Amino acid sequence: MADTSATREVFVSGLKNAHAMENQALSIMKPQVSRIEHYPEVARRLEEHIRETEAQMTRIEEILRQLDESHSSMKDMALSFTGSMAAMGHTVAGDEILKNSFANYAFEHFEIAAYKSLITVAEAGGFTFATTGLRTNLQEEQDMARWIDDNLSTVTTRYINLREAGESGKV
Repeated sequence: MADTSATREVFVSGLKNAHAMENQALSIMKPQVSRIEHYPEVARRLEEHIRETEAQMTRIEEILRQLDESHSSMKDMALSFTGSMAAMGHTVAGDEILKNSFANYAFEHFEIAAYKSLITVAEAGGFTFATTGLRTNLQEEQDMARWIDDNLSTVTTRYINLREAGESGKV
């Protein structure tokens, strides 16, 4: 399939949504990492993924620029707000680290699905210049999801041990 106006519209809209999604991811991760005390490996990986996410946004902006488009400030602002509210909602939970881990795992898979869809649209529309950056973003999201999956038992065990020792274990 070639670059049609409908395919281009879907692609541009998807890119703007992905940019806003990554902005939302930052608004979720940054407050989390600032609160972590007992889980240094989680803090380190979140800090690394924050840098990856910022690079992902830059890659999306470059693709949009090549299409003579820009990201949607309104979508960015709206999703950033909802991300901040979601992150704040877990701060009152006694098991905040666990709830954050579950939510982060789910969000990574949402991002994975979004990038797989964007790559499909890019290929269908002939936007081959975009696939390398989108595949890089996809790989980083898959790596983060795998890291969370691989470390969930460790985080849960540490949480239990901290609680057994009389500490909150929260974050």
